[in-house]
Parts: sequence; structure tokens; C-alpha cells
Amino acid sequence: MTKSSARAARRKSEPTSRGGQDRSGAPYDGRRPTINDIARLADVSKKTVSRVINESPAVRPETRAKVVSLIKQFGYMPDPQARGLAFRKSFLIGLVYDNPNAQYIVNIQEGALDAMRGSGYELVVHPCDRKSADFIPGVRHFVERQKLRGVILLPPIAENPKLARALDELGCDYVRIASVHLDEHARMIVSNDRRAAAEAARYLESLGHRRIAIITGPDAYRSAHERRAGFLTALEERGVKLPAAMIMEGGYTFESGVTCAETLLAQKPRPTAIFAANDEMAAGIYRVAYRMGLTIPGDLSVVGYDDSPVASRLWPSLTTIRLPIRDMGKLAASKLLGESDGPAGTPAQPTIVEAHLVVRDSCQSPRQPA
Repeated sequence: MTKSSARAARRKSEPTSRGGQDRSGAPYDGRRPTINDIARLADVSKKTVSRVINESPAVRPETRAKVVSLIKQFGYMPDPQARGLAFRKSFLIGLVYDNPNAQYIVNIQEGALDAMRGSGYELVVHPCDRKSADFIPGVRHFVERQKLRGVILLPPIAENPKLARALDELGCDYVRIASVHLDEHARMIVSNDRRAAAEAARYLESLGHRRIAIITGPDAYRSAHERRAGFLTALEERGVKLPAAMIMEGGYTFESGVTCAETLLAQKPRPTAIFAANDEMAAGIYRVAYRMGLTIPGDLSVVGYDDSPVASRLWPSLTTIRLPIRDMGKLAASKLLGESDGPAGTPAQPTIVEAHLVVRDSCQSPRQPA
């Protein structure tokens, strides 16, 4: 070997000032390992490492084992955006919503992340205003800019057929979370809100309440219609028909619960029980009752909906409908990842989540017959 070739060989094996390897062959400068590092350490091409990451069968078992071992040893994590560019396919899933209930959004996100953990996919969120003129164009731009693998749509925008068509035109997969079936099974997570609200109505009537009020969700939400219909129908089946003054529309917010409760509890005679179509509004009822010197459940029984964290933190703890919101987020993401509808080639099955009543301390029989 000539002196020049020996020097070249040494340069090839030595680290550079911009970062390189220590004597064990590992990247030594504290930076995150790259796909090039893994390829160099495994003595294979970058393309081979990519094939291993994407579980291609076109890799010899011994090579695969070596690459996988190095990936685990040095904690290499593929970059979702880079993978998307390399394979003309995104490793991002979008969450699109216009919902005033922050806890609902958090629970959905946590569920989606549960499903995506270890998959190589990441979650990106897009809050929007369904009443804005650029609502659908804005969602289209979001999907195109991020090159999304798929989108989870939350109510009420999940109920918008124009948005669903726009995503179809883009070739973007989506899953809709709603209180009724709106689409093919593979694209739906359905909560049976009508049945759950009926359970709340039967419970209050069974305690002896006849002077009952309801604070519904906003009219723009299909869930509000379903919960109202389920509650009122179940009461009517038991001989209780609510007058219009006992039915108020809220906004699924704490503040709207306060406003509606002030009107309801100012009536004479006032209701002995109120069903709120979500826990945020139920918490608003608690505030008004406290201001008026009314006790819960002594003077007023209260039932909520969702079983959000606030339900068990209120005093007395809130009787409510438990909606498995986190599970819904997980199921929606699993559908987009192709993990929830059975073996390939089999028809997709309906994905229905069942809500049920959780009895705590906010209800009792009225002190005097209604």
C-alpha cells in the first residue's frame, strides 16, 4: 500500500470535525442518529435500512436482524416528513375539529395517540371555524400542505357532507365520529347518544321526579338532537311530558349552563331535577344552585353527560352518562391505520361505542312529590 492510499484509508475510518463515530462505531457527538449512520454501521445501503423500517420482504433475515439491532441500540427514529417524501406517502394523521369542549378534544387526542404509539405515525391538529367562508378550503389546504395519510373528523364538522366530499376529491382517507351513522362502516365511529339519554330520563323518573328540565346542546350538533330526543321520548313513555319552559338550548359550555340554569331555577315551581347534555353545562348548574342557596341533591338533582374529569371533581360528585371518548379517538386512529376492521378483504363492521349511566351523589328522590 502506498503512503497516499494508507492516509486515505485512515481518513475514511476517522471521525470528522462535523461529527462522526467513536471507537465502537456509534455516533459520538450527541446528535440524533440518522439513517445514514445506521446504514454505515450495518455496512448496507440507506435503501436497505429503509426497506427494513418499512418491513419490506426484500431483505435477507440476517441483514434485517442486524439493522433492527442497531436501530434499537442507538435509538434511531425515522422522521415522519422525510419518510413521506421518500415514499410519496405521509406518516401524519390529522385531527380536524370545531368544538367548544376542550376536555373532549384532549381525550380524543390521547386516544388517537394511544393507537399510533409505535406505528411511526404522528398526529397534527387543525382547529377551524365551521361558520367561516374559508372553512372547507382551509381544511383542504391543511390536508394538501401536510400530505396527510388520513383525517379524524370530530362533531359537528364530522356531520358536514360537503367536507366529506372534499376529502374524497383529495383522495384523503377519513373517519367521522358522530352520534348516528352518516357514512360507510369503515369511516364511522358511532356513539348511541339517544339510547344513553333515555337511560338518564328513566333513572330520574324512577326516583320520583316529574318536574324535570333539560338543557340541550346547540341545535347545530346532531348529538344535541339525539340526546334531546332520547331523553324526552323516554319520559313520555313513562307519562311525563315536559313543557316548553323546561327545555332550554345550551352551547355545551360552562357559561351556557349557568345562563340556562338561572332561567330554569327562577321558575315557580322550579324543577326538582335537571339533565344537562354535557358535564360542562352541569357544572354551570352547580354554580347557580350554590348562589341560590339550593343543595344538590336535596333541593335539586342533576345529571350530566360525558363523564369528563370534572364529573368526579364536583361536590357532590356528578351522576352522568359515561361516553368512552378516549376509546373513540383510539378506534378512529386505528381505522386509519388499518388495524380495526378485520383481515384484508373482509367487509368493515359497524364501530359502535356504548355510553351508560354512572350513578354518583348528585341525585335523590324529590323531598316532596312533584
